[in-house]
Amino acid sequence: MIKQLTAAAILGLGLLTGCGSGPGGEDGAIEYWLWDSAQQPGYQKCADAFAQENPGLRVHISQVGWNDYWSKLTAGFIADTAPDVFTDHLSKFAQYVDLKVLRPLDDLGPTSDISDGDYQQGLAELWKGKDGKRYGAPKDWDTIALFYDAAALRAAGVDPATLRDLTWNPRDGGTFEKLVAHLTIDEKGVRGDQPGFDRNRVKLHGLAAEGSGGAGWGQTQWSAFTGSAGWQATDRNPWGTTFNLDQRPFQETLSWYFGLVRKGFMPTYAEIGGANSVGTDKQIQSGISAMGLSGSWMISTFSNLTDGAGKKLEIGIAPTPIGPTGKRASMFNGLADSVTKFSKQPDNAAKWVRFMSGERCQNIIGESGVVFPARPSGTELAVAFNKTKRNLDVTPFTDQVKDGTTFLFPVTTNAADIVALMNPRMDAIYIGSEPVSSLTKLNKQLNELFKVAQ
Repeated sequence: MIKQLTAAAILGLGLLTGCGSGPGGEDGAIEYWLWDSAQQPGYQKCADAFAQENPGLRVHISQVGWNDYWSKLTAGFIADTAPDVFTDHLSKFAQYVDLKVLRPLDDLGPTSDISDGDYQQGLAELWKGKDGKRYGAPKDWDTIALFYDAAALRAAGVDPATLRDLTWNPRDGGTFEKLVAHLTIDEKGVRGDQPGFDRNRVKLHGLAAEGSGGAGWGQTQWSAFTGSAGWQATDRNPWGTTFNLDQRPFQETLSWYFGLVRKGFMPTYAEIGGANSVGTDKQIQSGISAMGLSGSWMISTFSNLTDGAGKKLEIGIAPTPIGPTGKRASMFNGLADSVTKFSKQPDNAAKWVRFMSGERCQNIIGESGVVFPARPSGTELAVAFNKTKRNLDVTPFTDQVKDGTTFLFPVTTNAADIVALMNPRMDAIYIGSEPVSSLTKLNKQLNELFKVAQ
């Protein structure tokens, strides 16, 4: 679990400012943190280009893995050793705004003229606080799609082209569940849609699972289904005032989704490692699952998967299934770069943030093919890289944006407290120890957090 900031600890941060060694790299370099090792080479190229354009300034990049990133950042805030700039995530952003550990980019000269229109529609607005000020400069965006093992589909006699037309509903799962059932195989070789299938002794599950989704609004678990059912987490987004976990479409969708576990079509909580679950990529690579939902930030990882003999796996990508609304859906999320309140060189930090959000750096990142940069030109370069270098069609991700079938990651106050309440309840539903109806009680608890925040 990511360690949480406490209000008491952060409120005391002001007393520490100027007392510690302060942020910043060696010899006064701008200290920049990110968690994705795959993106570090691209941002090092950006840092080199930045130094060329800004004589006397340089950037020191520190990469810290996701599991340690947020706890180390929290410790840095408390001890006044946080970086000048860090890669921010929407699931954390709201809490950091609440706790006043970020500098408004509008108040810093180099970033004061960042324009919403320079980025994919709706992306830049996500990084504005309730005060209307901007606290993050967009760096990339992501959507969700289905990654599949092409060999598993061939063995099942499934044409990959048919995955584009899959539909689902909470009653019988539609053609999507039929496919998931057919791809599932028990230890005796019986498929999930054949007589005699043993749901308790499954060798290959049709659909992977990446935990219960309680820590990130089901982004790579159930959000594509709840979104295509027409459900949204709050009354408005960002900065909603009431939650909607008690609504029928949400609870019916989750009842169907986690019901796939009871049928043997999706791995159990224990099979994927419990709270420390292995990702969809590892489940497909190890033969636990035939396909699974995951984010566009994982394209590079999936494209490099190999089997036990070191042979490269043939991985394909398909769009999320069409839901009861008649449309498919994907959560639209993004990362941004933020300047910490405790930077001793905020203007230089802002120059680096401005450069990363600019066309030159975003094109460098696009050419690496690791993520979709926030600027359209960078996205086009990333799409081209995947097509020419990886022979991979990534339009299942980009079409969601083009077709307007995305919905935004929920941005609310009390983000850390929400995760603390939501994660164990969602885990219990996944395990089967609590019914989906228990979310009605959780909804009341979450709404109480809004009252506290007012």
